[in-house]
Amino acid sequence: MMRKTMNRVALIIMIKNPVLGKAKTRIAATTGDEEALRIYKLLLDYTRKVAEATSVDRYLYYSDYIEDDVWSSEVFNKRVQARGDLGNRLRDAFSTLSKDYDKMIVIGSDCAGITSNHILTAAAALDNSDMVLGPVHDGGYYLLGMNGYHPELISDIEWSTDAVTSQTLSKAESINLSTTKIETLHDIDYHEDWLTYGLETEKH
Repeated sequence: MMRKTMNRVALIIMIKNPVLGKAKTRIAATTGDEEALRIYKLLLDYTRKVAEATSVDRYLYYSDYIEDDVWSSEVFNKRVQARGDLGNRLRDAFSTLSKDYDKMIVIGSDCAGITSNHILTAAAALDNSDMVLGPVHDGGYYLLGMNGYHPELISDIEWSTDAVTSQTLSKAESINLSTTKIETLHDIDYHEDWLTYGLETEKH
């Protein structure tokens, strides 16, 4: 049996293929499809740079198909997400990588405030915690990390609601997992979020 890479961290990045009319549809409802796609591509590029600046093993999961794009195959192990809801897609990624890693962290591409330091802080927290969570102000999370595979944390969750973080923490408590929360950030779901917390605001 192959020995797990116990001192390494697997970073899972879940993204949607940037297709006109399918990216950031809630932003598109205000701005139109072309502007929503432009915004999403900026978020993707930002997320890629954050991941590249982090000394972890990087696994890029596309929503539909693998692309030959700016995400270098020498830096990112490219895969395709499983079918089904977010929980099913996360369980597939975590269960697969748990064969080789104890520490696993997942992020998306909707947060303009995440930095490589958040990822490194989360990785360090997994030395002493079973789960680490990076909440967002709307009740979801931008980062979830596990030390060992705990499918309960990503099962029977009301995804895309303001209950995601609270339900995840309740799941952890119910199976006696130790937890750490890192800095709460904002994600980009609506055009107003982009105008306030996006990459083209004055703070960036």
